[in-house]
Amino acid sequence: MAESAACPAFQLGRPRYDQSSFLGRLRHFVDIIDPSTLFVSEKKLKECIKLLDDYKHNTLPPGVSAAQLWEAQKIKQAIIHPDTGEKIFMPFRMSGYVPFGTPIVIGLLLPNQTVMSTIIWQWLNQSHNACVNYANRNATKPTPTSKFLEGYVGAVTSAVSIAVVLNVLIQKANNLSPGTRMIIQRFVPFPAVASANICNVALMRHNELSEGVDVLDNNGSVVGSSKIAARHKRCYSSSHQQEALPIFST
Repeated sequence: MAESAACPAFQLGRPRYDQSSFLGRLRHFVDIIDPSTLFVSEKKLKECIKLLDDYKHNTLPPGVSAAQLWEAQKIKQAIIHPDTGEKIFMPFRMSGYVPFGTPIVIGLLLPNQTVMSTIIWQWLNQSHNACVNYANRNATKPTPTSKFLEGYVGAVTSAVSIAVVLNVLIQKANNLSPGTRMIIQRFVPFPAVASANICNVALMRHNELSEGVDVLDNNGSVVGSSKIAARHKRCYSSSHQQEALPIFST
């Protein structure tokens, strides 16, 4: 009784938590980045996929709870790309973003950075971000590899340029004390990474906005393609997880 009160009725392809509230959205994204899904075995993954298939075809065995179904959906969505049906490479899953990205962030914040170390860490960060964006892209329509290369080059160039220019300006600011200079240098990665990430997402995912995305009905069937839906669709951070959407005019 307590479990049914705490766990909502299962809805295939829908978020578990109420997306109209901040707490619901927070719990939703905490679920998405949960690193425990990185350690799910192949056997467990197949069991989750089968459980969801059984639910879809109304052949669920007796005794399966809503909590089990939500957990199965969470695991499948964390590992399997919704469009290609293939497993996403572990470092580029949304659940792997924090554990695999943290060492790079630490590198970005290291003190006494040289120009070369700044370039290397910014390049590593944007390379990781570009791979995450590519691995979680909307794959309902083919996209030229050149589009992703443009995004990658643009993100790396903007990140490295801003970081290097800011570092050079700080080093040439003779009126700053060593302590102040060190503190300011610690904040250099933030504007560089923020601007580069905007460039990264905009260029890596530009095809979705220019070509549109498939729109699904409540049964998961494709009913059309829409650019407006691409702008309004809900995403799991950078991860593409489609929801049923009303038909938008293009």
